[in-house]
Amino acid sequence: MTPAEAGAQVIEVAGETLWLLPEHAIWWPRAAMLMAADIHIGKAAAFRAWGQPVPHGTTADNLARLLDLARRYPARDFVFLGDFLHARAARTAAVLLALHDWRRAMPSRVHCTLVRGNHDTHAGDPPEGLGFSVVTEPLVAGPFALCHEPGPRPAGYVLAGHLHPGCVLRGAGGDRLRLPCFVVGEQGAILPAFGAFTGLASVRAEAGERLFVVGDGRVWAVPGSR
Repeated sequence: MTPAEAGAQVIEVAGETLWLLPEHAIWWPRAAMLMAADIHIGKAAAFRAWGQPVPHGTTADNLARLLDLARRYPARDFVFLGDFLHARAARTAAVLLALHDWRRAMPSRVHCTLVRGNHDTHAGDPPEGLGFSVVTEPLVAGPFALCHEPGPRPAGYVLAGHLHPGCVLRGAGGDRLRLPCFVVGEQGAILPAFGAFTGLASVRAEAGERLFVVGDGRVWAVPGSR
């Protein structure tokens, strides 16, 4: 698959080639590694447990999209950059069953690693039966420091999540559209949240940053960000 076929934007950072994917993930071809941040599995279930009327089906959608990525890319590693589970209340019987079914359906070549995020601290690590490796940030992989929270690290160029970044696009007539985006800077990049029902935090490009929005099944460079 080519980047054009994937709807991806290719960037060069820290001497490596990364694909920014419209699925809100990163593909690192040389290392055969997929990365995604802020899955927030079971968020809707947790809200329902707290008495909030929220939609059903987000866990199934999240897991199906993760499975599709693992099947379409020849990944040996799938690294989750924090907040895999949303909360301890998310660990319902239905959510845990869905997780085990998903892991059994994943290609056997794929090893999963979680870099703990702030929600993981409260939700707990994924069930042992899923066979995850679980580490604290940073996880050093080549020139990269794989983290949950953004910010410079001496260990390398930071790839992180946590912020759920979104970019506001403005058109003629005062039209506004907010889309999830990747933020790519000189010392690190921030991934959009992977999970459905996670929300967006509006960001603007700072000096030395580029924004790449996800829309219409593709990743697009935002004009004027550099």
